[in-house]
Amino acid sequence: MIGKRLLHYEIQERLGAGGMGEVYRARDTKLHRDVALKTILPQVASDPVRLQRFQQEAKALAALDHPNIVTVFSVDEDQGRHFLTMALVTGSTLDLRVPEAGMELDAFFDVAVPLLDALAAAHARGIVHRDLKPGNVMVTEDGRLKVLDFGLAKLMEQPSGLDDATAPLLSAVGEVSGTVPYMSPEQIQGKPLEASSDIFSLGVMFHEMLSGAHPFKAPTGAETMTAILRDPPKPMSREDVPEPLVAAYLDCLRKDPGARPSAAGLRDRFQELRKQPAAAPEDTALSIAVLPFADLSPEKDQDYFCDGMAEEILNLLTKLKDLRVASRTSTLQYRNTQKNLRVIGKELGVGTLLEGSVRKAGDRLRITAQLIDTRDDRHLWSDRYDRTLDDVFAIQEDIAGSIVDALKVTLTPGETEALRTAPAGNVEAYDFYLRGRKFFRRDTRRDLEQAREMFRRAIEIDPAYVRAYAGFADSTVYLYKHFMRDPALLEECEKAVTKALELDPGSAEAHTSRGVIHWLKAEHEDAGREFAAAIRLDPTLFETRYHMAQWSLTRGALEEAVEHFRSASELLPEDYQSPLLMGTAYRGLGRLEEAAKAFTHGLAVARKHLAVNPDDARAWYLGAGALITVGEAEEGLEWARNALAVDAENPLTLYNVGATYAAAGKLDDAIDLIGRAIDGGFTYKPAYENDPDLYALRGDPRFQRLIDGL
Repeated sequence: MIGKRLLHYEIQERLGAGGMGEVYRARDTKLHRDVALKTILPQVASDPVRLQRFQQEAKALAALDHPNIVTVFSVDEDQGRHFLTMALVTGSTLDLRVPEAGMELDAFFDVAVPLLDALAAAHARGIVHRDLKPGNVMVTEDGRLKVLDFGLAKLMEQPSGLDDATAPLLSAVGEVSGTVPYMSPEQIQGKPLEASSDIFSLGVMFHEMLSGAHPFKAPTGAETMTAILRDPPKPMSREDVPEPLVAAYLDCLRKDPGARPSAAGLRDRFQELRKQPAAAPEDTALSIAVLPFADLSPEKDQDYFCDGMAEEILNLLTKLKDLRVASRTSTLQYRNTQKNLRVIGKELGVGTLLEGSVRKAGDRLRITAQLIDTRDDRHLWSDRYDRTLDDVFAIQEDIAGSIVDALKVTLTPGETEALRTAPAGNVEAYDFYLRGRKFFRRDTRRDLEQAREMFRRAIEIDPAYVRAYAGFADSTVYLYKHFMRDPALLEECEKAVTKALELDPGSAEAHTSRGVIHWLKAEHEDAGREFAAAIRLDPTLFETRYHMAQWSLTRGALEEAVEHFRSASELLPEDYQSPLLMGTAYRGLGRLEEAAKAFTHGLAVARKHLAVNPDDARAWYLGAGALITVGEAEEGLEWARNALAVDAENPLTLYNVGATYAAAGKLDDAIDLIGRAIDGGFTYKPAYENDPDLYALRGDPRFQRLIDGL
């Protein structure tokens, strides 16, 4: 369809698909605007009854005029294709905006009240959505809410005399349609649906929005349906959600449709609850988050330096056992944010925030920093540093020391010394090191090559820079593992690690890198010894546990993998990879209930991450496999397509999406993607032999031919 025309609409790109057909972005050449164009599948159009349902759905939706419901412009037919056009909505779906621990109350009401208002308007016109879920609620780029996809809408029975726009849609009694975790009991039973069915779906969503968890979700779709039909909802996990609000959404989840409130009544109830004062925050005085520093440089090209400043201060503060420090991953979402500092503090669960800015011009620096009490927005400390670049390490130490003084943190002698340890001796080398770290985190072939070059230049300037050697080794290992199986790369990596350990035998990072080298050379005894040494030196280093877990997974030691992924997840709760891969290991062991719990947790973390980083293909493809395992195959395949849309040339993406397709039973597509991954350079044979997601391909001769040559 891309590039074709239907009447005066030029089809530009495919946006997705639903039960009735496909959705495209199209250009209205008459009114010069982009629209969403929804086609109806030929097999539907050829069925007079189903075609009538489509046309009546369009008329019913066109009759709605509400700011929180997507607008239908027209229903048309051209060249034998039936379609409707709607307003094109851009933004992110609600499922990507719910934090793992639930939404802050103000943010919850910002979504819940307009959502209820939209449903009240639809129900007043006799329209039932029938497929309400977070994925069908869009929050636009300017913060407006839009309810999408009334593709399963059915008009309720109305008294005679109403016009065609409110006539009942044809729907067979006993037909079950919708998304299982959000279905009402009567929908599961195939009974005729009324507005109260939407209210039940809303109750599920409200519980999820407030707690981050589903009130009935079980390991399989069948068990989830059983829980919806029989079991009470799971209790609210948060203590700060007011009891009247819990009672309000629990009314939505009553098994008896007649006992549920109306959308309009619940909207009014929520508006009153919103006016009630929030509970006092808990005492989080000895906790801090270091927010990303703002770049105030004239060219706006110092983001890597700003990130480095914040990260170095954070790393200094994490050495203090009496101060809890929010991870870098959790704070990155607040880059350039306009959120109130109290809200940020509450979302991160910290009592203080450090925010700052950098203005760098040549070798001149102006750095400002201020420490804020999140409970009352009070400034605990602030300062401005007008220095040269050579003073950057002293500035970092001074800021960390000022925070310690302001919070009255008691230091041990070792902690006092740790705060005085500069990260590097040469500022120019440090600058290249920070550039390398920025490239390394992006994890594409081009970026890894750039990272290697930055670390190499740092080493040339400062041959004693241990962290630069470790960075060079890490980027080289990733380049070898994912893109280029060139033995010369491992030789370069070994030289860098050897040098790093000569300079600092106590470097946990260097021992971890050496462990990965041994792993990739199948020297498993040596790999285990190096990883163990790294843990003894620094038991808090996330990378060690994560690499150990992957090492265990790829050689089929699934019990070990589970334990290492669990440790990694505890060290860095904001990392989505560890719980999702732990679920894969559990599934390989046949421990499906534990796998489902790990996947559910990992998906919550991944959704939060994707709300801030929608271009992270790895989050999309790891989440895709998890969704398929927990019974959300349609959404899982959509996530897999998102991964390919973001990074279709990356062989690691091709491999993982291929594994997802294999798990979903799409074996031809899986074989095609696995072949492309191998052609692209991902030729690590143990992964193909031991990945539980590829079990469905084990007996396929096409798959065997592909891996025989590795």
